[in-house]
Amino acid sequence: MSWAGFLLAVLFQFVGLSTLEEPLYVVGYYAIAAVFLIVSCLVLQKTIRDNEEDQFSSMGTDDS
Repeated sequence: MSWAGFLLAVLFQFVGLSTLEEPLYVVGYYAIAAVFLIVSCLVLQKTIRDNEEDQFSSMGTDDS
């Protein structure tokens, strides 16, 4: 379900940018900002998941 919401948001973003009646440099600025936001969210999600997995796996291997 989360992937459907993500794809829907990206689709709406694309439609909004393609129908925006501004000069091309303004549309490009918004498009680059949107891509940066998407990549940042994906990297943050992966980092949080990896940290959670590291904490979970280290709980079972306590050497003390």
